[in-house]
Amino acid sequence: MEKTKKNDFVEITYTGYANNQIFDSNIEEDFKILDPKEKPKKIIVCIGQGMLLEGLDNALENKELNKEYEISIPSEDAFGKRKRELIRTIPLAAFKDQKVNPQPGMLLALDHHVVKIIAVSGARITADFNNPLAGKDIRYKFTITRKVTDAKEKTESFFEFFLRYIPKFEINSSKVVVRGPELLDAYITAQKQKFKELIGLELDFKPEEKEKKESPVRAQK
Repeated sequence: MEKTKKNDFVEITYTGYANNQIFDSNIEEDFKILDPKEKPKKIIVCIGQGMLLEGLDNALENKELNKEYEISIPSEDAFGKRKRELIRTIPLAAFKDQKVNPQPGMLLALDHHVVKIIAVSGARITADFNNPLAGKDIRYKFTITRKVTDAKEKTESFFEFFLRYIPKFEINSSKVVVRGPELLDAYITAQKQKFKELIGLELDFKPEEKEKKESPVRAQK
């Protein structure tokens, strides 16, 4: 039976557990526990390219399709150990400036981190900048549902991870052409070699054509 290998693009379904509680999933019945109002997204990744947590990414290699697997990842190989130096004291004024009233147990986005408020004491706030899953052993159940061979799906997965969004693009027999503002050119150029290695097509960029506005013509008397 055919098995997966490094640099294969695959679609996966998975659920992650910490302390036997679900913290992440793209399986609808499990995802409802996290967010009953939304639908989970399809996940397509390239094995061995760091598109997932390292322990889960490594586990995708040499696996059969449509078979459920379960792995355990110790905290140091997952989200790391908790660090005391990431417990910080912040002036209350910093929150008031942002019109935020911090309360113990509250989770906030601060300095590109998810921060948990531990204590509020007078004009000072004690905040935990550790990842909420730091120090926890985690467990994943996952199934690789298919190998992805479609160039469009591979390209979208590549851009979503390496560029953090999917730009406009066209595909022909040997090339993927991205269209967008000129500032995107440098980002595309930086990814050309990696794109060719993983997808087997050349990557090119063309500035998006600006719409020409016709000048109003005055009627002649």
